[in-house]
Amino acid sequence: MTQLMLNYFREKQQEVQSEKIYNTQCPFCSMQCKKQVIEQTSVKRKTYVTKGIDNPTTHGRLCVKGKNAYQHAVHKDRILSPMLKVNGEFVPVSWDKALAVIKEKFQSIQKEHGNDALSVYGSASITNEEAYLLGKFARVGLQTKYIDYNGRFCMSSAATAAKTVFGLDRGLTNALTEIPKARCIILSGTNIAECQPTIMPYFEEAKENGSYIIVIDPRKTETAKIADLHLQVKPGQDAALANGILKMMFEENVVNKSFIEERTTGFRELKRYIENIDVNETVRQTGVARKDMEKTAKVFGKSDTGMIFTARGIEQQTDGHMAVRNFLNLLLVTGKIGKEGSGYGAITGQGNGQGGREHGQKSDQLPGYRSIDNIDHRRYIADVWGIEEADLPEKGVSAYEMMEKIHNRDIKGMLLMCSNPVVSNPNAEYVKEALASLDFFVAVDLFISESAKLADLILPATSYLEDEGTMTNMEGRVTLREANKKPPGQTRHDWQIICDIAQVLGKGKYFQYESAEDIFHELREASKGGAADYYGLTYERLRKEQGVLWPCPSVGHKGTTRLFEKSFARPDGKAVITVVPNKPEVPKEQPSEDFPLFLTTGRVMSHYLTGVQTRKSTNLAARFFESFMEIHPETAAKHHIPEDELVEVISKKGKIIVRSRLSEAIRKDTVFVPFHWADTQNVNMLIAKNLDPHCRMPGYKMSAVRVQPYTLGTESMASEERTK
Repeated sequence: MTQLMLNYFREKQQEVQSEKIYNTQCPFCSMQCKKQVIEQTSVKRKTYVTKGIDNPTTHGRLCVKGKNAYQHAVHKDRILSPMLKVNGEFVPVSWDKALAVIKEKFQSIQKEHGNDALSVYGSASITNEEAYLLGKFARVGLQTKYIDYNGRFCMSSAATAAKTVFGLDRGLTNALTEIPKARCIILSGTNIAECQPTIMPYFEEAKENGSYIIVIDPRKTETAKIADLHLQVKPGQDAALANGILKMMFEENVVNKSFIEERTTGFRELKRYIENIDVNETVRQTGVARKDMEKTAKVFGKSDTGMIFTARGIEQQTDGHMAVRNFLNLLLVTGKIGKEGSGYGAITGQGNGQGGREHGQKSDQLPGYRSIDNIDHRRYIADVWGIEEADLPEKGVSAYEMMEKIHNRDIKGMLLMCSNPVVSNPNAEYVKEALASLDFFVAVDLFISESAKLADLILPATSYLEDEGTMTNMEGRVTLREANKKPPGQTRHDWQIICDIAQVLGKGKYFQYESAEDIFHELREASKGGAADYYGLTYERLRKEQGVLWPCPSVGHKGTTRLFEKSFARPDGKAVITVVPNKPEVPKEQPSEDFPLFLTTGRVMSHYLTGVQTRKSTNLAARFFESFMEIHPETAAKHHIPEDELVEVISKKGKIIVRSRLSEAIRKDTVFVPFHWADTQNVNMLIAKNLDPHCRMPGYKMSAVRVQPYTLGTESMASEERTK
């Protein structure tokens, strides 16, 4: 063999010296697509390839985020050791030092100001085990009532509505596989084509099967393009639109009288209210033509099967809870629930938005969807945890209201896990001031986010490639996320960090776990007999069956594919039909001479939440490296807004600077800005603090603003328009 050939084979051998395969699932949206990340190491470099894995939910499909999610996990900016702020700068310290500081500060704050002076802020992106443990840590480790999480801003409207109406909240009342069997589908305030792309084939198959698809959205999104009918509603008028459709259903006599009589309550009151509605006024209020309401009522009412899906467009309103209930009225009066191809779906946003809200992160909940106000529920969980019921704290407040408690100095310390409230909360500048004022602030994260910058101590967490645990996808399917990549540096799993802090605080005996699976065994017991019953699930079973839909009350139980077939989960077995007035309880800000346009917000396909992870991916950031404002060309001309130029978007709360994008796909009275960017492009700086009275959801999807060209060096907003 010649020397030239030897050199060639040596070079080829060096090109790929080793290959490692990581079986996992995407950390982003609620579809939780299964995938493999293949790490190839050579002398010259390390490369990664991502492949989808067949599974019951997405069958190997991946979107652009899933294909590139490995990039943030291997990014050079990962925090690899605890970082303590010293003289305004972060310096690396040992875990022993970090935990000693936490012990000193937390104990000092509670000794001087009481247990409730500390708070915990969680996430709907962490595993079920970690969500469960975080709730337990707040109530047992810190004995504080102040815990809530960022899922409050995602699913609270739909969750509380479903709980009230049906007695139970699970993302979908049916499995995803039933979508193609629905003869009519209403998608209200959801842009699944860009937010959850791998769900789209279910709707495309439905359309191929002859399903009539109705999309309700102020914008003609990629989702709206598949619709047979697009209702381009004014922002914030979803509840009134549902009333208009109900009016048409009654006039067309397409209600299911036997279902109403046998399985619901409240119909007479609803009918009496709807009969007095002026359709012409509803047309004016919603911006939707009468003929389109009639078409919706006829097609949905007369179809043998039908499904309604809602998401943030309808839910992130100060009347989101009641608006969702009105769309549930549409299902109930037509009898389209509890049977194949008929039901409701709340399109969960975050990766573990479903599981994250089931096991105790929410201020009023205990594991298994138990209520913290229910004495029997409290006794059961106290017994599982080995404490006295009297030692369980009472209900706290919602995520944003914790920021108000900080401003009022009721809360003086916080543990923040896997969230970025400076960017995600409404009234964002106020929230930034609150976190900066804390006596002691600990953030657990992969990166130094906008919120973590304000912390006194940052603890390095592991990524989805390294941290094993269960997740619950949008249909209520509990899946096991494998994770076998070695954690880099001194990073630790979220559950390990919680246990370490509990140990130094003297509560270690309540947090004796060797693995995530250990925690899951306790979670099963804690959820047993609750609404979200996981008792019949094990890691072995989840591996074998590739996920199981809850409730699953025993090991021999097959899981629950379809809810409410015979009765609802309320004491009388009946669902509640509700009168939803056209005028909401909390008045909504309307356009005025000074602020003449509606502002609505949302996602773009290549980014996720506040962008901390996706902006670390070069392939994703390159698609949208800055924020933008979508505006109709006629509206742009009226306000002197050129194409592709920097503009100011101004509300009573603040202003941001983004780039203009002209589009005929949006209403002429509305502008759209995505929410993935921070600082001067953080659209949540424009959002008021008003909250839904039922679920404490902020009104992200409707504000009044004005727009104008940006001129460098000028201050365009008068001081009286700033937040006092």
